[in-house]
Amino acid sequence: MNRLNWMEAAPHGAKALGGVHHYITTATNLPSQLIHLVFLRVSQINGCAHCIDIHARDLMRGGMSVDKVMLVPVWDEASYLFSDQEQAALAWAEEVTRVSETHASDEAYAVASAVFEPRDLVDLTIAIATMNAFNRLGISFRLPPAAKGP
Repeated sequence: MNRLNWMEAAPHGAKALGGVHHYITTATNLPSQLIHLVFLRVSQINGCAHCIDIHARDLMRGGMSVDKVMLVPVWDEASYLFSDQEQAALAWAEEVTRVSETHASDEAYAVASAVFEPRDLVDLTIAIATMNAFNRLGISFRLPPAAKGP
């Protein structure tokens, strides 16, 4: 079943959400690769094919190896590929994305707050929340990935 284009149906809402995305990608101290890494992991947890496709491509265009991108879902088993800051960001992304299960545990907060300055931790959390919102829209309205079939 074809679903509506949420951006066309609610352009003001799309613009507002886009404004938060713009803030995250242009007005924070978070490195671009870290932002896209978190966007990818959140999208993997939520199962948003459209966003997984976009952010995996963004990471590779930014110079991340295919090997590292492929191992994002199991970053904790391949931790040697990820910096301490990336590991903390990925753990926090999982914790916040699964907040109904984790309740943003004190342990995860302690790890994240040890690696990120206060504003950066808030900005990281805003990035996680924003990608969760985009995933819910992408999944609900079945945005297709850009990947082409055979």
